[in-house]
Amino acid sequence: MTFEYWIGGIVVLFLIGYLLYALLRPEQF
Repeated sequence: MTFEYWIGGIVVLFLIGYLLYALLRPEQF
């Protein structure tokens, strides 16, 4: 596993978490 692989995974997880947060709280989106 390379450093770039970990960075990509963190970014993907962050985006997924942000989308889930937006779906759970649409009034703040």
